[in-house]
Amino acid sequence: MPQRNGVRALTVYDLAPLRFPEWSHPRTRRLHGRTYREARAADVVFAISEFTARDVRERLGGVERLRVAYPGVDERFTPEGDRAEGDYVLAIGTREPRKNLGVLDSLHVRVVDYVADEELPRLYRGASVFVFPSRFEGFGMPVVEAMASGTPVVCSTHASLDEAAGDAAVRVDVESPAAVEAGIEEARERRDDLVAKGLEHARRFTWRATGEAVLKGYREAA
Repeated sequence: MPQRNGVRALTVYDLAPLRFPEWSHPRTRRLHGRTYREARAADVVFAISEFTARDVRERLGGVERLRVAYPGVDERFTPEGDRAEGDYVLAIGTREPRKNLGVLDSLHVRVVDYVADEELPRLYRGASVFVFPSRFEGFGMPVVEAMASGTPVVCSTHASLDEAAGDAAVRVDVESPAAVEAGIEEARERRDDLVAKGLEHARRFTWRATGEAVLKGYREAA
């Protein structure tokens, strides 16, 4: 029998360039468009959430072997360790329409152009609340990182964030600055409850679990 030349696999993080092309640079749309086409010929396709997997099934079509492999939380993100000083609310992301950071402008935020990756754990820990006003995500890893750091979270009600948020976040209409502000106040009032739920929820997402899901997908495709 002829020998196979390995397993063709790829990972789809989200379908944002396909669903919302107006939010993406043309180069990004071309790059992701090629990935989406290659997905139909792959032996196994990994999606980073059930939401993204459903999106792939419904919008790409022809993807026969599709598996979910959630991303894992880096071990740096824990409640223990150094924390930034001050009373502040933290939001991270790029200044693009999908991330929707502009909804925070009326709350007198201070924008920092760049934060080194090694600074993130202490920023998460020091924040009174973490706000993630993204309109659409493949999963929403910063939500889980903040929870793992012991910080209450406010994020969108959009279904793409359901898995990252679980029942451990305050969900709000992120098109409304007033709703976001009210969500922040609620998160402060419910801090102890949200922190406990968040820590428990974040424990689900480990790199070991990711590796096991990927290995199983490769074995099934081989």
